[in-house]
Amino acid sequence: MSLHSVRNLNASGKRVFVRVDFNVPLKDGVVGDDTRIRAALPTIELLINQGATVILASHLGRPDGAVVESLRMSPVAARLEVLLGRPVATIDDCVGEAVRLAVEGLGAGDVLLLENLRFHPEEEQNDPAFAARLAASADLFVNDAFGTAHRAHASTVGIARLLPAYAGLLMESEVTALSMLLYAPRRPFVAVLGGAKVSDKLPLIDHLLSKVDALVLGGGLANTFLLAEGLPIGESLAERTCVERARGIQVTAAEKAVPIILPVDVVVAHSVRPDSRSRVVSVARVESDERILDIGPATVRLVSSFLAAADTVFWNGPLGLCEVPAFAGGTAGIAQQLAACARIGATVVVGGGDSVAAIAELGLTDQMSHVSTGGGASLEFLEGRDLPGIAVLRDRAVAA
Repeated sequence: MSLHSVRNLNASGKRVFVRVDFNVPLKDGVVGDDTRIRAALPTIELLINQGATVILASHLGRPDGAVVESLRMSPVAARLEVLLGRPVATIDDCVGEAVRLAVEGLGAGDVLLLENLRFHPEEEQNDPAFAARLAASADLFVNDAFGTAHRAHASTVGIARLLPAYAGLLMESEVTALSMLLYAPRRPFVAVLGGAKVSDKLPLIDHLLSKVDALVLGGGLANTFLLAEGLPIGESLAERTCVERARGIQVTAAEKAVPIILPVDVVVAHSVRPDSRSRVVSVARVESDERILDIGPATVRLVSSFLAAADTVFWNGPLGLCEVPAFAGGTAGIAQQLAACARIGATVVVGGGDSVAAIAELGLTDQMSHVSTGGGASLEFLEGRDLPGIAVLRDRAVAA
C-alpha cells in the first residue's frame, strides 16, 4: 500500500499538524495507561529532531460535541511532557484565533497539544469548514492515529484533503503489519478470536476464512458455535440469533479445509463473582444452570499445539472472563504460548483492547511481533475494508 511516510519528509521550519490517538484512560485526573502516548513518540521525536513546530491533536472520550471538564487534554500533556523530556504547551481550544497566536509563538522543536477535538460536534461530522479551521495554522499534515483510521472525521480525512498529507511511523507500522496478515503471511497462519459477541466478528471471520490455515474460537464468541453444534451451554453468554450464521461459517470452513478449533473443555460456575466455586468440565457436560467463563486446560493444550506449528498468528479477544482472576487462566495460557512462538521466530500480531491489556498485565507486550493500537480499526482493516483515514493518505500520495 503506497503511502507517503513522515520518514521521507523534511519538516525543518514547517508547522506540522499531527493527528495522534491520545484517547487514554484517566483516573483521578491522571493518565492510567500511557501505551497510546508512547506509541506516538517516535513520530513526534522525529519531527522535533527535524526542527518542525509540532501541533498535536486528539480526541479523548465521548464528549458528544460539548466541553466536558473531565475530558480536557491537560493530564495527557502532563504525561507527554514526562515522556518527551521537554515542555508541551496546551490551549483550551483546537481552532480559532487563540490557536493561531499560540502557534505563532512556537519555535522549531516546540510542541503544542490542542484541546479535545470532540468538544466540537463538527469534528465527527467531518465538517469542511471545521477542517479548514484545523488546517489554518499548519503547513503539513501527519496522521499517526491508526486507532481512528476507520472514522471519516475532520481531523482524519477533512484536513488531509487540504494539506500535504503523510502517514506517521505508527500508522505506517500498523498498515505494514496488518497488510502482511492479509496478503503475505508466512504459513501456517492461525487466527485466534475471542471476546463476548460473535456478531461483532462475523465479517472478520468470513474474510479470514480465505486467508488462514486454522481458526481458533474462544470466549463468548465460541459459545454460539458450540450451540450451533448442539452442545449444552447452560446460562452462558451466546447470540442465539447468530446460530444459523455460525453453522454456515462451519460449512464454508469445511469446504475450504480450514479447521475451526472450539473448546473441548471449559471452566464453569454459577455466577461471575470472583469467589464463585468453579469446575472444569467437558463441553458436553455443562449443566443448565452453569455459565462457561473460560476455556479449560485441555483446550489450552489443544490450541497451543496448533500455535506451536504456526509461522504467523493473529490474536484478537480474550478466551474467557479474564478481568476476573479465577477465569483468566485460559487467556494467560494462550498469551504465554504466543510469546513462546514469537521467541522462536513466528510473527505474532495482537489486536483488540482486552487482548492488549491481557498481555500487558502479563508483561508480554515486548515479546510480541506487533501489538496494534487500533481496536475497531484493526478489525475493519482485516475485514478487507478501505479505511477512510488511510484511503485519503493513499489518494494524497498519488496526487502529490
